[in-house]
Amino acid sequence: MTKFIDNVNAYLSQAKIKQTYLSLKSGIEIRKLSRILTGAQDVSGTDMERIADALGQRLEFFLSDSFSVPQPDGIVSEKIAFYAGEPTASQDQIAAKLEELMENIDEIMSARYRFLNITLE
Repeated sequence: MTKFIDNVNAYLSQAKIKQTYLSLKSGIEIRKLSRILTGAQDVSGTDMERIADALGQRLEFFLSDSFSVPQPDGIVSEKIAFYAGEPTASQDQIAAKLEELMENIDEIMSARYRFLNITLE
């Protein structure tokens, strides 16, 4: 694989960004993006630009030999929470549903994307 692809994969992994999200943001079809990111398909200059733009970075950022993913200042935890007293049973149920939704957001967004593409044909 190329330095660009290695760096993009490292960025996606460390930032916990899913291919489905990158596909939606970049406009690159999910199967093609998957082949690019696994090295099964060569990446074009246009696709490299689209990927970098979708990730909010310049192309040169992913071509660097001394690549490192910047860490947000002061954020250590993967979860954000606040305390507002003991939740009620109803609040517990809502929280569980929201947690399940967030765990499956890739599948939801992917299904939405497929549905929209089917309806446009």
